[in-house]
Amino acid sequence: MSFVRFANTDIVNDTARLTTSTWTNNINELTTVFTSSVQASIGSPTSSGAHYIDVYNANPQTDTTAEVQYSVAYGHRVGSGSLNFTNAAGAFGISPSRNIYSQYRQLVFGTENQNFNFTDKTPDDIYVININRSRYKHNLKPGSLNLVLGTAATNTITLTDDSITATGSSTLTNAGRQFNIVSGSNGVRVGSTNTPHANSGSFGFFYPDSGFIVLNPFALGYNSGIDPVLTSNNDANNSLQLINAISGGNSFILDSEEKVSSTYYFARARNFEFNYTTNPSFIDDNGNVLINSMIDNPTSYITTVGMYNDAGDLLAVAKLSQPITKDFTKEALVRVKLDY
Repeated sequence: MSFVRFANTDIVNDTARLTTSTWTNNINELTTVFTSSVQASIGSPTSSGAHYIDVYNANPQTDTTAEVQYSVAYGHRVGSGSLNFTNAAGAFGISPSRNIYSQYRQLVFGTENQNFNFTDKTPDDIYVININRSRYKHNLKPGSLNLVLGTAATNTITLTDDSITATGSSTLTNAGRQFNIVSGSNGVRVGSTNTPHANSGSFGFFYPDSGFIVLNPFALGYNSGIDPVLTSNNDANNSLQLINAISGGNSFILDSEEKVSSTYYFARARNFEFNYTTNPSFIDDNGNVLINSMIDNPTSYITTVGMYNDAGDLLAVAKLSQPITKDFTKEALVRVKLDY
């Protein structure tokens, strides 16, 4: 068997980003959403539905192929809007909504002593849309977010991130890059400010590297009809308000990105190489060529490129779509691409 070592110039590394829709089956726009009636009926502060509600692409009660696309959660700094875990002394406000607020500020800021500030507004509560981890590869794609919220045709707003309007100005947090959520589409803000109304604060933040969106309920209330119940020790089920607004908006578009590293190997067969076949039927037991015409004018047909390590172990095989004729008057170049 003949081996030719790759030269350094025969090996080229490359990196590309592949973009696909975040949603199941690569559907571009998620227009209809479903929840589980079991999870949405909270009942107990220790249930998963008290912390977050999963949103599906089909009815999970009737369709076995239904998959979770994202989850919606409501968080409150002092625990309002959800039932306390216990009514014991000193346990006031220890509730699912408090857990959610603490969880996400820990993810973003790395501490539970810092609150979410939306431009000039620091409300006590937040909404979170957390994209299911199985729905995206490396990260969500900035500039692809288009989310319509509303409870009626005349009471809607389209939200996007400001990655195009404010190119290169993302803030780096513990959760990765942070972009502002603004009114607009495809990463372009409508208007000249991130704040929709006086004293409302901005709409929120987009964290594409960690796969979640944090929204300001106070700003949303001006346009989408969202109005969380802030009563303490109350089974308010505030997460459903945002889910209903997403359902009413009837349009959620979001892409994901995958970083693909490729190595190109240029396998070269020069005019004096690989002209004799390695098929054992080509020679007799004494090593004599059985076909006389192949002695002075050999011809071979390249069908496969095998790639070996220094120990002679076969690591990869590249199959050609059709054979390449090779003799002393011809040279061949085969480009082999390996993706990681």
